[in-house]
Amino acid sequence: MTYPVSVGVVPALVNRRRLTTFFRLLLAIPHVILVGGLGIGFASRDNDSTISTFGFGGLLGAVAAFLAVVSWFTIVIAGTHILGIRQFCSFFLRWRTRATAYVMLLADAYPPFGDAPYPTEVQIVDPPEPRERLTVAFRIILAIPHLFILFFLYLGWCLMTVIAWFAILFSGSYPQGLYEFGVGVLRWMVRVEAYMLLLVDEYPPFSLS
Repeated sequence: MTYPVSVGVVPALVNRRRLTTFFRLLLAIPHVILVGGLGIGFASRDNDSTISTFGFGGLLGAVAAFLAVVSWFTIVIAGTHILGIRQFCSFFLRWRTRATAYVMLLADAYPPFGDAPYPTEVQIVDPPEPRERLTVAFRIILAIPHLFILFFLYLGWCLMTVIAWFAILFSGSYPQGLYEFGVGVLRWMVRVEAYMLLLVDEYPPFSLS
């Protein structure tokens, strides 16, 4: 079955822009401030390492995380996701996906600030109402296996992006195998974040495809 969150990426393997690639992290700073980075990492407290999953990063991400908490109550109590909240969280996730694709060198075009056509797009199918109260009530617990796997996928993704950065600077091309891996991790990440933001009820697949 097709998952209700899909990520379309226009392949960008050859004739890449070396100059913007070289300064990619600097160019992406405004977007990172607004919609954040990868959003999941290890936090150390009292000599005990735990997975930190609070917030999706950036100023808008903090708002989206707060609204997800509000939505948790409205869905568990009434089975309804407030339309305005859903629209904002979907907007945030679309923007965040485009910015992430840019940071991770999957696209060369500069991301728009907000909604506009871009080589990386996200489609989210609205779930039927009333929503699944039980899975929403235990959403964070249910997502733990994905968050754990994504942490290690992110590490691999960052390493592969560094390799791709050098490859683009020297050859102007993004190695196809690394590119496909990056797109796969992006898809997995977006599906899980949509699940965490309560935009869908269907459990995300453990898949890069």
